[in-house]
Amino acid sequence: MFFIWKSFMVYQFSFRYFSQKFTNPIITNHGVWETRECIIIRLIDAKNNVSWGEISPISWFGSETIKQALDFCYQLPKAITQEIILAIPDNLPACQFAFESALVMEKATNFNLTYSGLLSAGKLALNQWGNLWEQGYKTFKWKIGVDEINQELEIFDLLISSLPTSAKLRLDANGGLTYQEAELWLKKCDQFSSKIEFIEQPLPVDKFREMQELSNSYFTTIALDESIANLHQLELCFQQGWRGIFVIKPGIFGSPFRLKEFCKKHQIDVVFSSVFETEIGRQAALQLAAELSGNNRAVGFGINHFFQPQESNWLESLWKTF
Repeated sequence: MFFIWKSFMVYQFSFRYFSQKFTNPIITNHGVWETRECIIIRLIDAKNNVSWGEISPISWFGSETIKQALDFCYQLPKAITQEIILAIPDNLPACQFAFESALVMEKATNFNLTYSGLLSAGKLALNQWGNLWEQGYKTFKWKIGVDEINQELEIFDLLISSLPTSAKLRLDANGGLTYQEAELWLKKCDQFSSKIEFIEQPLPVDKFREMQELSNSYFTTIALDESIANLHQLELCFQQGWRGIFVIKPGIFGSPFRLKEFCKKHQIDVVFSSVFETEIGRQAALQLAAELSGNNRAVGFGINHFFQPQESNWLESLWKTF
């Protein structure tokens, strides 16, 4: 462990459910996502220091459901210890992240990171990237495996030809391609190697060896995402020889302390990515990214345009409603 725990420390614990609608629904191979639900937790120590954490599950990605997270919070006592927090089971990874992050949360700093802007699936991306470019984004991520492949390839041709020479594009299939479709995409991307950074999770989780084959057969880099949704999966893929890119979503990954240990031990090529969290979870995830990111890769947190701006006192208001 990287921290010395004070076993006698007791925190007053409370939590609130929070949800917000996306400005445009998130469309992926997993389906249509219209509302982001989360749980904000608050810990207050004996000196009245307040710290925050955020539970933002994505159940189809392998985490607990929002109901399971709420059930867990309801059964906790109003006064909890660090032992209780560190004993949160692995089948509640979003809860692990929220509570452990709250123990060590630091105030916002300039993380000195670059960001990848998320584009909507389909043709919407063609009219979206320009605004993000003007905001300073130089790397973009576009969802594929959503519509018919020939239609997506046509849109891709328009998108890649319109992007500036210095721009980088990531394609994210969310495990939604067949082997043959993945080959078509990789052949296409190999023609634009200067602009394509990687294809993320082209095949389903159970096609790990096929993704290894594809990784060895094409110039375009493949990144794992759904295949490494938690620490156990990350360790397994690493043991099986994956040395490509690992896309990690801290908000649903599990214990940030154990994630730090693994990354520092193995020096993997990692890209940290958002789970559409609020500023609470984002702050905790970016702290990890700033400490553990290498290879100057942009972090996947360019998602603010999918939400309406939050009021500055939203957190205070949330606690006053109960």
